[in-house]
Amino acid sequence: MYISCAMNLSFKNIFYVLASAFGLFAFLVLAKPMLIPLAFALLISFILLPLTKKFEYWGVNSIFSALFSILGVVLLLSGGIFFLSTQIIQLSTKFAEFQDKILQIFTQATLYMNNNFGFLPTLEESELIDRLKDWLAESSGLLVSKTFNNTASFVGGLVSVIIFTFLFLIYRNSFTHAFTCFFPTNKRTKAFQMFKKVQLVGKKYLFGMTVLIIILGTASSIGLLIIGIDNPFLFGFLAGILAIVPYIGTLIGAAIPVLYAFLFYDTIWKPIAVIILFWFIQSIESNFLSPKIVGRSLNVNALTVILSIIVGASVWGVAGMILFLPFTAMFKTVCEEYEELKPMALLIGEQNVKPGRKSKFYIYLSKLVNRFNS
Repeated sequence: MYISCAMNLSFKNIFYVLASAFGLFAFLVLAKPMLIPLAFALLISFILLPLTKKFEYWGVNSIFSALFSILGVVLLLSGGIFFLSTQIIQLSTKFAEFQDKILQIFTQATLYMNNNFGFLPTLEESELIDRLKDWLAESSGLLVSKTFNNTASFVGGLVSVIIFTFLFLIYRNSFTHAFTCFFPTNKRTKAFQMFKKVQLVGKKYLFGMTVLIIILGTASSIGLLIIGIDNPFLFGFLAGILAIVPYIGTLIGAAIPVLYAFLFYDTIWKPIAVIILFWFIQSIESNFLSPKIVGRSLNVNALTVILSIIVGASVWGVAGMILFLPFTAMFKTVCEEYEELKPMALLIGEQNVKPGRKSKFYIYLSKLVNRFNS
């Protein structure tokens, strides 16, 4: 089935589009410190909105309803961090040993390359290790300073996200009314419905990602526990959390426990078993779980996903890799409401992909998502 569409192009329109895109890109880069907390807060407020409305339905004041909703999320995250804190402390005690083994591997690789290609002066293994340790000692002060600055920025950004989320929740009706007033009177109802669709896309995405993280984290942790890897729940749920970033995150999440198994176990079978485990889990995730749980809420094609990751990384770094994908799906929802922008929605979406047969597990997850959205 082919969808016919026509659009009048002119050099003036193309110039306006390119100029607008350049201006938007510059604005996103320059206003990054303010826009990133706002973007995270907007997505979080989407998923907390039903809970806030439930508290208000029970007669709780709107301010306390927002506070209770945010407090529930903070308590859940604190519980997860507390559950993994013992494994984090245990892993930190092995940091010195981990560093020494990395230095040893890097030294042997450097000496092998130098012996075969001769791009460095002749060095002994002990001399090269001493030089690397001296370099690490000189860089430690800068590393500590950078870590402190990054931690301070993270804490400040986290506080900003909490404050913005609270404000979005208590002033949501005023914001919605203000944005609908930008539209003509006869189109405000349609604009309100469009905003509801955008909010629903963000809510479904966050809920789907939460379910996906829990499934991947649990499966990976159980698999690592059976294999006999130390700190299985830390590595397992770290891999699940990194799945927020499509493609790249899953590879990094698998590489960390594989590298750990190579360094701290004498047998080669444990690293191989970890590789097989994550290959199997990621095959299930990429071919079944992610398309069924998260993909239906986004409904964007693979090319759009990859481009959103690349553009997001270039504009906002890691935060952009996480945020640009759901906001691209929201932009697609907006484009579907305007005749002039429907070709853009067709480029972003995956209308040409035929849906597969629905499994019992998918039907159960769909019912769970619909119950949550209601």
